[in-house]
Amino acid sequence: MKGKALQDAALDLPPDERASLARKLLLNLDEPPEEELAETWLSEAERRAREIDSGEAQPVSAEEVRRKARALLR
Repeated sequence: MKGKALQDAALDLPPDERASLARKLLLNLDEPPEEELAETWLSEAERRAREIDSGEAQPVSAEEVRRKARALLR
């Protein structure tokens, strides 16, 4: 299906299906490619590891994170 035919078919959808399609298309515009995401997360993990190794940052246990999150939700 070519662009114009696809657009016409989308516009013929019921309003709730058009809204769902529009949301998916808009979210897709904001998502970087999978390879870029993997590289970004790897860089972030390496940065955080360096901060912990240098003593610049201190690790926090999962239990402490849960405790603080629960306290915020009360």
